[in-house]
Amino acid sequence: MLGSFPGAASLAAGQYYAHPRNQFWPIVGTLWGVPLADWPYRERLAELRRRGLALWDVYASCRREGSLDSAIEAAVPNDLPGLSRRCPALEAVAHNGGESARFARVTSALGLPVYRLPSTSPANASWSFERKLAAWRAVFERHGLA
Repeated sequence: MLGSFPGAASLAAGQYYAHPRNQFWPIVGTLWGVPLADWPYRERLAELRRRGLALWDVYASCRREGSLDSAIEAAVPNDLPGLSRRCPALEAVAHNGGESARFARVTSALGLPVYRLPSTSPANASWSFERKLAAWRAVFERHGLA
């Protein structure tokens, strides 16, 4: 699962998807039937590893005022072409939102299925939780994650 770059709340907390209105943890928890959003962060990460879901970002660094992806400047990409080498069991790549999905051409070159999922960010208010959940469920089921 590739995001763009952690927002201000995530950077401050040192945790992925730390903003209380980000729907990443509730969506994944619903798909797995566990209250991930209520668990301590370490336990959430352990559950992701146990189930075979990895988190990373398309950007290694950037400048950004606030948390909106549209404010990202001077971005330095992570080594996405090296993902297969670093993660030999990688079966697919899913981009969480549009900014991350801008790198779909790069991740497609890995020869794996690549998906653009609706952003779990609170800035993506045009999609309801249920609509996001359905899109995420389709990809998770396709790859045995739900």
